[in-house]
Amino acid sequence: MKITDFKLYQIEPRWLFLKIETDEGVSGWGEPIIEGRAHTVGAAVTELMDYLIGKDPRNIEDHFQVLYRGGFYRGGPILMSAISGIEQALWDIKGKYYHMPVYEMLGGAVRDSIQVYSWIGGDRPQDVGAAAKEKAGAGFTAIKMNGTEEMNYIDSYSKVDAAVHRVAAIREAVGNDFGIGIDFHGRVHKAMAKILVKELEPYRPMFIEEPVLAENVEAFRDIANYTATPIAAGERNYTRWGFKQMLTDGVVDIIQPDLSHAGGILEAKKIAAMAETFDVAVAPHAPLGPINLAASLQLDACTPNCIIQEQSLGIHYNQGSDLLDYLINPSVFEYEKGSVKIPNGAGLGVEIDEERVMEAAKKGHQWKNPIWRNTDGTVAEW
Repeated sequence: MKITDFKLYQIEPRWLFLKIETDEGVSGWGEPIIEGRAHTVGAAVTELMDYLIGKDPRNIEDHFQVLYRGGFYRGGPILMSAISGIEQALWDIKGKYYHMPVYEMLGGAVRDSIQVYSWIGGDRPQDVGAAAKEKAGAGFTAIKMNGTEEMNYIDSYSKVDAAVHRVAAIREAVGNDFGIGIDFHGRVHKAMAKILVKELEPYRPMFIEEPVLAENVEAFRDIANYTATPIAAGERNYTRWGFKQMLTDGVVDIIQPDLSHAGGILEAKKIAAMAETFDVAVAPHAPLGPINLAASLQLDACTPNCIIQEQSLGIHYNQGSDLLDYLINPSVFEYEKGSVKIPNGAGLGVEIDEERVMEAAKKGHQWKNPIWRNTDGTVAEW
């Protein structure tokens, strides 16, 4: 079997889909994307595919090694997202060729389903108590929300009070057994993060995510000293090497590799195995499209320290289309009692409606994240 061609489809709301074709009529789908850099990642995919045309798609480990190590400069979000989407598509092909789910080729299932959480509140969180109650009524057992708006190095305690009030409203609305993930989104700097984690602790968050930017990993330990709440991070880390320091420093309790950024399915499996040796849990980051979620569920299926799965149905980014809109088999992501069953179809387990994808790609998108500023005019983290 040989790779013969590939196609890229840039579709709303902010996604990029990749289809890889072979001479035996078996094709695979991947999702290579950095949010806001779809054109750039697409160009990287095109460059990398020059090597893969004519190659056997089943030699996934060797292809990863060449695509990653074959260039003198390596790593980073653009290259790794391109490799990630390609790698997902190769696994999809291999699973379809051998008539089995990807997780069967990675050791087999350790679970039948996994808990999922739903986003509430938007970029600037509001009405979160009512939104959490609505999600609980829909059967979810956990949510995630942005903890704050923009926040300067040293900022007003009114912003701290507002963040605490929102979480308190959720806890009051849904009770003590409901999971609340609070994403600081790298918006908060160390001094304010120490205050926030301490003030939020009485409401027993499920985790605090990215309390500061990932590149300030040395600050994580300092922040962790102010709270017993689990610390999560990793959506902006790539490959095993990007997680090595975070794990060896012992500064996180949950890592969040994104299978469209970190290197793909097998690389995320290796990252998760590293985390297991440090007694660290895994909660894959997945606010993207259905292929990204399908790949994440393949990892969840065969990885014992995966604890919960992000998913993007109804997320505030999904303007123009949503998670299920490009699937022939949308029932594959049916949620029941706060969990989703592991897909058991061949490959990634999802069937893409290519005609609808092609039609949507005619419009495309130019999604970019907003640029925020503090009250003094300086650029703030979004």
